[in-house]
Amino acid sequence: MDTVFIEDLRIDAVIGIYDWERRVRQTLSFDIEMAFDNTVPAASDDIALTLNYKDVSKRLIDYVGESSFGLVETLAERCAAIIREEFAVGWVRLKLSKPGAVRGAKAVGVCIERGTRPR
Repeated sequence: MDTVFIEDLRIDAVIGIYDWERRVRQTLSFDIEMAFDNTVPAASDDIALTLNYKDVSKRLIDYVGESSFGLVETLAERCAAIIREEFAVGWVRLKLSKPGAVRGAKAVGVCIERGTRPR
């Protein structure tokens, strides 16, 4: 299995359940791994045949930046669905971190896997 990844994609969003969180934008961090067969694009050297991480990043930046969820769990699910449906990804692991949300911790958040991981 080949993996295309995006590491520490930082996006500002309205996220959280407390009143003060609904009034500010917080920076979220995304680490994403996506299963993709890279043999075809590697053989042709054609970007059109790749899982273009720039396109995935831009789509998530636009979506997350406009979103307003209470739970990171909900946002993670929606982002994983976008990646799987819009970019034809069969398996994705998405880690969504909320840096500085808990005193004493670098970050908190969720890590989800959706789809069937190829062998």
